Amino acid sequence: MKKNILIVGTGTIGEPLIGLLADFRKKLGVGEIIFHKRTPLVDEVAKVNSLIKRGAKLAVNQEDTLAFKELRHKVSYNFQKALEKADVVIDCTPAGNEHKKKHYVKYPGKVFIAQGSEKGFGVPYAYGINDEVLNNKPAFIQVVSCNTHNIASILNSIDPAADSIERGDFVCIRRANDISQEENFIASPKVGSHDSEKFGTHHAKDAYDLFRTKNKFVNIYSSALKVNSQYMHIIRFNMVVYGHVSKENLISRFRENKFVALSHKTAANKVFSFGRDHGYYGRIFNQTVISEPTLTVDNLPGKTRVSGFCFTPQDGNSLLSSIAAAVYGISEEDHLSKMKLFDDFLFSEI
Repeated sequence: MKKNILIVGTGTIGEPLIGLLADFRKKLGVGEIIFHKRTPLVDEVAKVNSLIKRGAKLAVNQEDTLAFKELRHKVSYNFQKALEKADVVIDCTPAGNEHKKKHYVKYPGKVFIAQGSEKGFGVPYAYGINDEVLNNKPAFIQVVSCNTHNIASILNSIDPAADSIERGDFVCIRRANDISQEENFIASPKVGSHDSEKFGTHHAKDAYDLFRTKNKFVNIYSSALKVNSQYMHIIRFNMVVYGHVSKENLISRFRENKFVALSHKTAANKVFSFGRDHGYYGRIFNQTVISEPTLTVDNLPGKTRVSGFCFTPQDGNSLLSSIAAAVYGISEEDHLSKMKLFDDFLFSEI
């Protein structure tokens, strides 16, 4: 019997995830794609109806059924029934841990997935970084944040074994908000505090925890600031690795990683525009976009300092990991082979 997937939330991650899974439902062997929307909004009628037209089924809270029907939405399930029917639940809201305590723990035998901000929800996961963690058959999975994907991908490209990395420092230059959001825009760049003496910001801590699932320990530190842009996050990385690494060798290591895209572009709007024009759902699904002109290597005695800038494909990398975790939930053993369906979404160059 085919299994069903429920996506909770229709925001910047939920909306494209629902569409993607609905589009690939038959190829992935999924029964139903169900999505839960909490609030009936007149300005989101077109969005909800578009997702339904793609083949997804709408679930709402029982008490709001009439309000959704008055907006001419076809309601298929109430939220409780959708939870019971689903085999995999992907929570794309900032209330994943709250929902876990209130609802999810009541349903053994299902797989629950939450997004990066919901630290502690479950085992941290990034597709292509620590796929082996799913061999332990976790019921609760936390897909790490977009910038954590980026940092982890750089580390994984330079040294998959993480043995030759002496230290790494990452400055996350974050956009203020998504182009779909009106709130939280800022008037000028705003620096963030270092809440951890060991890691700086949560970005390094989250990458460290991700590699811990592979029994690897990386010495990394991060800082963060927001800039008044809606395009893309940028990360400036500065690493010291043991041994001699040439620039050509560094670029070769990045090229060998299918989750990395190289680019001669140096402006975020240019990279963002490429994703809008050529990416599925207007997105770049790579974990990072390395700006090749910014790469430098400095050979020290027995070591090499590697520096450069890269762009973070925001929700694109998290979306692909969410799909991978969901496919694991419905197929387990052969989930990685099914993920080859999405290899065409990955660019080698931008």
